[in-house]
Amino acid sequence: MEAKIYNQKGVAAGTINLPEKVFAAKWRSDLVHQVVQSMRSNKRAGTADTKDRGEVRGGGKKPWKQKGTGRARHGSSRSPIWVGGGVTHGPLAEKNYKRNISAKMRAQALFSVLSKKLNDGEILFVDTLATDSIKTKNAVKVLQNLAKVSGWKTVDASKKPRVLTALYGRSDKTEKSFRNIPALEIAFLKNLNPFDVLNYKYLLIENPVESVKFLESRG
Repeated sequence: MEAKIYNQKGVAAGTINLPEKVFAAKWRSDLVHQVVQSMRSNKRAGTADTKDRGEVRGGGKKPWKQKGTGRARHGSSRSPIWVGGGVTHGPLAEKNYKRNISAKMRAQALFSVLSKKLNDGEILFVDTLATDSIKTKNAVKVLQNLAKVSGWKTVDASKKPRVLTALYGRSDKTEKSFRNIPALEIAFLKNLNPFDVLNYKYLLIENPVESVKFLESRG
């Protein structure tokens, strides 16, 4: 299967052969859901913590005598049923939310997401996004040119991040030029994962020849 490669002017500059295992994989919603939920769980800090009745301050003295007052019996004002008392069965910081995700599962879920996005026309391959200088206006011009491609007509006018831009390598000029555009979010191909790809409507892949080789090697 082939895909077009565009230049910064939004003009087709060539084609690339895409490996079927990466861009023609079967849509596996169960696997994608499992991996994404595991990644979300791994992002949890697990710092929520409450104190039980033995940890809260005060409550050493019995509120009133056991009998003769007409009121209910109480041994401590820090009982969970009192205001300012301890919490029963509350969250503890010792809870671990980490889930294991095998490299194969992560790769197959990514391939499934990439295949669906390519089929929906939401992936664009650009030969390079390198710039000669750090100027946001030049980056905006590139995005406006790419918006001429069919299906990408509104990305340049978006006020919210809609395009995940996967750079093949680090480039200070490119990163600083594109990072101020509201419609774009900068990422790096080596860190590409199904969670990030699904969070954005479109995916822009730079240096497709080397990028595709790297993606294929992950499977």
